[in-house]
Amino acid sequence: MVDFGAEVSFAAAAQRVQEHYGLDVSVGRVRRHSLDHGARLSVIPVSPPKEKVDQVVTQLDGSMIPIVEVCEQSPDRRKGKKLLWREVRLCLARAQDSVTAVYGATLGSVGLAGELWRQTAQAAGAGSQTKVHGVGDGAEWITTQFGEQFGDRGTYLLDFWHVSDYLADAATVIEPKQAVLWRHRQQDRLLKNKSPLVLRALAPHVEPPEQEEAPVRAAHRYLSERSQQLDYAGARAAGLPIGSGEVEGAHRHVIQERLKLTGCWWKESNAEAVLGLRVARANGLWNAYWKSPLSHQN
Repeated sequence: MVDFGAEVSFAAAAQRVQEHYGLDVSVGRVRRHSLDHGARLSVIPVSPPKEKVDQVVTQLDGSMIPIVEVCEQSPDRRKGKKLLWREVRLCLARAQDSVTAVYGATLGSVGLAGELWRQTAQAAGAGSQTKVHGVGDGAEWITTQFGEQFGDRGTYLLDFWHVSDYLADAATVIEPKQAVLWRHRQQDRLLKNKSPLVLRALAPHVEPPEQEEAPVRAAHRYLSERSQQLDYAGARAAGLPIGSGEVEGAHRHVIQERLKLTGCWWKESNAEAVLGLRVARANGLWNAYWKSPLSHQN
């Protein structure tokens, strides 16, 4: 029952229980048990490997989910609801030579997400001497937390394809008839750690400050403010990723497939519990949990 509740809506889960086992279970019961076990699963840590690894790859990114806040004092519960979007912060980490990642997710604060990021890296085998390779977009909250959590052990790299999007927008202004060729030339320069040449190509075309639509200015600013996060040649030579596709894909299979169903809005506490279910499944904790005493507590 909880297995179905982790994968599909609670109503669909009740229907599957009936179809598979011939049992009529109410939607409320499916919801209650799924949320209860999700809350328990969320506190189970992933056991780190016995030996610390030399290099960890890690990523952190945000994804929006629909949340409903209910005013308990409102006489009309239908009118006392507030719909909004909240950011789930999802992180992952893995040893460089591993294809299996450890995941963590929270609706909590940026600081809490940073702590979870460090714990996830430790569960993947990071120790005091482990080098940490982070890759993602240039959001200040992400890069700040990376520095705070990993310090001198960590090197952060801007997602190459995110940078390429900025260059693609700038190309339509600088070389509208050969935009793809221009972008490819700048990408090749970035891959060879020649970012000053990219900035030089952008500089003569930067729009004036009063112009609101300014893709060239945006690209120039984005790169110039993050010049220490562009070592693509070094990352490739070391066999490290230059894109954050892993965490972007994880948003879909860990979070969005369950928490962004059409017409579905979540209370924050319920969303956290379902995140517990989803992350535990992604971390391979499912079977061990159901064999543990924790799953049988009343």
